[in-house]
Amino acid sequence: MLTNAPRGTKDILPEQSANWIRLENKIRELCKLYGYEEIRTPTFEHTELFLRGIGEGTDVVDKEMYTFKDRGDRSITLRPENTASVVRAYLQNKLFANGGLVKLYYIGSMFRYDRPQAGRLREFHQFGVEALGEKNPAVDAEIILLAWEFLKSLGLEDLTLKINTVGCPACRPIYRRKLTEFFTEEIDELCEDCRRRLEKNPLRILDCKIDGLKDFMDDAPKIETCLCDDCREHFNGVKKLLTAAGIPFAIDNRLVRGLDYYTKTAFEIQYAPLGAQSAVAGGGRYDGLIKEIGGDDTPAVGFAAGLERILLALELQNLLPAQDKKISAFVVSGGSAAEIYAFKLLTDLRRKNIAAAMDFGGKSMKSQMKAAAKSGAKFALIVGEDEVETSTVTVKNLETAAQEKIPVAEVDKLNFDT
Repeated sequence: MLTNAPRGTKDILPEQSANWIRLENKIRELCKLYGYEEIRTPTFEHTELFLRGIGEGTDVVDKEMYTFKDRGDRSITLRPENTASVVRAYLQNKLFANGGLVKLYYIGSMFRYDRPQAGRLREFHQFGVEALGEKNPAVDAEIILLAWEFLKSLGLEDLTLKINTVGCPACRPIYRRKLTEFFTEEIDELCEDCRRRLEKNPLRILDCKIDGLKDFMDDAPKIETCLCDDCREHFNGVKKLLTAAGIPFAIDNRLVRGLDYYTKTAFEIQYAPLGAQSAVAGGGRYDGLIKEIGGDDTPAVGFAAGLERILLALELQNLLPAQDKKISAFVVSGGSAAEIYAFKLLTDLRRKNIAAAMDFGGKSMKSQMKAAAKSGAKFALIVGEDEVETSTVTVKNLETAAQEKIPVAEVDKLNFDT
């Protein structure tokens, strides 16, 4: 047990971390282009934040949260998502003080107790953006556009954008009532989870992985028949803006997302080759969340994207680049005096931003040359007693086998590029 990570968690090994760094760099470049600034929130929060923000009756709250009591007998939860945490930080730190739109993004770990499978772990990583303080549908469109452009910039194909509206507190109760009436007549056909949802959150029945495949679901009421004028106008605005931006989309009447705080716009970007776990990004508008947590009535919209799923999608399309060479030079030494000379050479190379390594195990020069060949370095820099006495270094090009002796002061003039 001590040598096994907990189920549903995964080590990111050195040969994998380069892909994560590239992905995170792409995120930061794109968010800067769109005017979003990075925020980092605590890994855990008071449990009540998620109970009020996400909503009881959701799978996240009822089944998936990692909740525990700390030594002060306070209920603490590892964050299952980051929107509620960002809103808490927005309120606590008065980020609204200057007025106008506040644009934030985050990259970090989230935690949900679920059955581990490809692209879904109990500790997983998300990139997300939040735009707080503006109700214009243009902000919804910008958020969707950012998510779409991010995924397309990675080279992903076979992406599908699905959008819907889930109404607002003025019109959604009408829709909830119609759904409750409809699904009550089908209660014998509902799975156990959906029977429970029928009382607490009937909208969640629409995207049930079990009941969603049953014939009666095609006859379920559509929210478009219940929308108020404001929600209908907002949704039409989003569609017009996406069309103007050249973003293809499909309307999915069953798309409600999994969290209670969504209002009006909901969207999801899917990558079909991933199968059942095809959603790689999703989000929507949450105009009521800030007030629910304790702030003023403030409009907001955002999305989150699962980094593990994105990397899996990139792997499926062979879009993960070849690993860069780890080092450019490997220093080989023979003799105690040469070892000190070699260490100084190694230090000088690194101070000049040249990636270099050497053996610290006291191996023979033959063994060190084998290590140099395996290292992927372009050059082996060989120093022995003669090189120490003449302030030189023997340079062997490990790609061509060419070898020459040069003054040590000229080592940094070598062409280390491959």
